[in-house]
Amino acid sequence: MVKKIIFILYILVLVCMAAATIVEKSQGTDYAHAHYYGAWWFILIWAVLAALGAFYIIKRKVKCASTLALHLSFIIILLGALLTHVSAKRGMIHLRIGQPTDTYMAQDEEQGMKEEKLPFSLCLQKFEAKMHDGTNAVADYSSKFTVIDGDDKSEGEVSMNNIYSHRSYRLYQSSYDEDGKGSVLAINADPYGIPVTYTGYALLFISLVWMLFDPKGGYRKLLKSPLLKKGVLMTALILSMGNIQTLHAESATGNLQNAVLPKETAEKFGELHILYNDRICPVQTFALDFCKKIYGARSYQGLTAEQVLSGWVFYGNTWANEPFIKIKSGEMKTAMNLPDYASLNTFFNREMGGYTIGQYVQEYYNGQQDKFHQQAADIDGKIQIIMELREGVSLKVLPYTFTKNVKAIKDHPFIKAGTTTWFSPVDKLPQAVEQQHALYIKNVFSLLNGDIKAGNMSRVNEFFVKMKKYQEVSSGNSLPTATQYKAERINNAFPFATILFMANLTLGFIALFYTIYRMTKKREIKALNIALPILLGVSFLALTFGLALRWIISGNIPMSNGYESMLTVAWFVMLISILMQLRIRIVMVFGFLISGFFLLVSHINQMDPAIGQMMPVLNSPLLSIHVSIIMMSYALLSLTFICGIMGICLRSHGEELQALSRIFLYPALTTMGFGIFIGAIWANVSWGNYWSWDSKETWALITFMIYAVVVHTQSLPVFRKPLVYHIYITLAFLSIAMTYFGVNYFLTGMHSYA
Repeated sequence: MVKKIIFILYILVLVCMAAATIVEKSQGTDYAHAHYYGAWWFILIWAVLAALGAFYIIKRKVKCASTLALHLSFIIILLGALLTHVSAKRGMIHLRIGQPTDTYMAQDEEQGMKEEKLPFSLCLQKFEAKMHDGTNAVADYSSKFTVIDGDDKSEGEVSMNNIYSHRSYRLYQSSYDEDGKGSVLAINADPYGIPVTYTGYALLFISLVWMLFDPKGGYRKLLKSPLLKKGVLMTALILSMGNIQTLHAESATGNLQNAVLPKETAEKFGELHILYNDRICPVQTFALDFCKKIYGARSYQGLTAEQVLSGWVFYGNTWANEPFIKIKSGEMKTAMNLPDYASLNTFFNREMGGYTIGQYVQEYYNGQQDKFHQQAADIDGKIQIIMELREGVSLKVLPYTFTKNVKAIKDHPFIKAGTTTWFSPVDKLPQAVEQQHALYIKNVFSLLNGDIKAGNMSRVNEFFVKMKKYQEVSSGNSLPTATQYKAERINNAFPFATILFMANLTLGFIALFYTIYRMTKKREIKALNIALPILLGVSFLALTFGLALRWIISGNIPMSNGYESMLTVAWFVMLISILMQLRIRIVMVFGFLISGFFLLVSHINQMDPAIGQMMPVLNSPLLSIHVSIIMMSYALLSLTFICGIMGICLRSHGEELQALSRIFLYPALTTMGFGIFIGAIWANVSWGNYWSWDSKETWALITFMIYAVVVHTQSLPVFRKPLVYHIYITLAFLSIAMTYFGVNYFLTGMHSYA
């Protein structure tokens, strides 16, 4: 009876959490917290579930120490959460320079926000927003203040991921005033909940590792299973792939023969630096992203991205007639009878009132956001990128380093001496820019255009060489290092995701068919036995090299967006496969196929691969550890998914596949547990709240709980049956899909930048 109640409550908790994330999307975060996460009945369900779970463990006289420690850690974590809920104080304090403040706006469930008094006062001395050199991208926010506690005074400072504690109050950088003379700090006083919760986390980490190495535990017994020594047979795996659009490289049309720069000249243009996406990078990077965003490919009719970009800059009228804008299928395309690729001039017609989609775009921003108007806004976005390029607004290739402080005026904020600003030829320059530099910035592209129209390419080449030298002299410390520059040029030359997804899927199917041949014909091909593991290693090294390049370029671990996280999952899949394929040969097939599909997803979904500056709050070692461990768990769970599909299709080998799946499942749960709760520690350090019921963390917890069910084979013997296990583990992968894709694209939350 107790077991049934526990099972019902367990399912109820999962359903309530999933429902709350959906309700949050429609009703807002405050509503979801008030009526679900913070509701008395939700807390009661957790409390009863924990109490009954403890009672059931005692009743069954469980003696496995690692199991007892693991379940005890969950109870301690829940106790810490309860203490935080009933005793913690949270709020915001607004500081202005030179003005002592001893009150803050505290969060109150009934009244919303109310003013409360601190047992000390704070006086802001200085606020500083530190920028990445030469850009407007913020590297960090910092507030320096004096703490006045009776007759005692002390100096304090907070910045992103750097908190300050006084008595039981912890201060976090939250926001700031636009004039730079005020700062908003988050306040969190939780002297009871945090220590208890962290104790639970520590015990959880110990017990998860202990679970893998405990001689009496299920995982060690599984490793000794004779089923693994027999090997896993594989007779068929039917995989279908949709049509993959291939882009044909054609020679430039006659209209463009006289409207492009020679390849070598365009390449020199691509070697220049530009301020793009809040960082300094080669113009080549901007050119590639321009082509991919507008045309959907890295080149156009055999022309390089640099030739395309320079063509739009210097021969804009000719290029305006080229079918360069990719039009996706949709209601608007059908209604307006648009081709797959349209020219810029297609959307400008005097007889139809000028900008033909202008009305639809305006309606979109006025609230009509159906599929038709969404497509209008998408096309308008592409047109705006082209227009900004033609006008010169996006060509921020001309740096200037100010030698003295510049007072703030209407068009320009305060500029500190030594600051480098990158200008476009059409920017309004501050008067502090020296006349010689101002003339160069304003006129260099006009002079370039004259030589290009005259066909004097030797002078154009000289212009680009001199412009690069000008950048080196005038850019202060804002240019990337020589190593970063070379790394980015290499990264631009090789689309790693595209190359490797084709290679890995091809080799995966070869390995699959060879495995079938080997098992059915009882014969082996020595050349393939040697070649396939080597090729897996080569692919792994190539992906490692690609990720290393992105790390060098950005200075951040490459997990900051969807594209990079897909590459990282593929990397972990290949690493696991390489480590395990000597013991279990079939893992190599999984490694090729699964990594190939992850790389394919990053390719066909057109996740934006642009490298940019990381948000200050994300610049933390804990975040890097959190994301990398979570990615490892996803990689392991994807292997259980493949085992599940095969187990359903190949029922005669269900037991062997179940054993293999469990080999991946236990470390997957370990890494997922580590990842989730290291993320909680990072959140507490960053903004003072270790668990905020954000949609992503909620679905990560749901996923952890769903997969944890199948390791309870003693209390749930139904999961000892291979077919039941495989069906469950296959369906469980839907929670991974929801956590990774569903939250990002359908729900809301703080993880939208991830």
